[in-house]
Amino acid sequence: MSGWRVRPSTEEDWRAYRAIRLEMLADTPIAFLETLERAQRHPDEHWQNRAANSSTSSRLFAAVDDDGTWLGTMGGFLATGARDPHLVGVYITPRFRGRAHGVADALLDAVIAWAAERSGRLLLQVHERNETAIRFYRRRGFELTGATEPYPLDRTALELEMALPLT
Repeated sequence: MSGWRVRPSTEEDWRAYRAIRLEMLADTPIAFLETLERAQRHPDEHWQNRAANSSTSSRLFAAVDDDGTWLGTMGGFLATGARDPHLVGVYITPRFRGRAHGVADALLDAVIAWAAERSGRLLLQVHERNETAIRFYRRRGFELTGATEPYPLDRTALELEMALPLT
């Protein structure tokens, strides 16, 4: 992990978070439930709130280079009344993708540690055509649950649910 580290984001990170969020929406639009156009219209307060990590029901982690550049993000979210948290906001900037860099694994380890304090299982939803993500999740022990739902930005496509036991 020389040259970068994983840490929770803070409100002061909002500009870096906004930059990587806009990058991720441009790079892999099927992986997120928001369009680039919509995200570009958010006011600064939106980004400050998202980066702040002020809620106990969610946690945003960033892989940050020594110069402060964000290399990737992953978060955990536990909806009100839900038993199991979800993995959300998964993105690694292209030049740091792949097993050799270790960024995705380190970020996922952080989310798993956060989720394990809340539940015995971590869930996620992945677009059916996001084969690279599905391979990564399977390598890390996630399995398809069989549950699906229409992808909100294109109701003809499906989101597949995957689960990872944490006990």
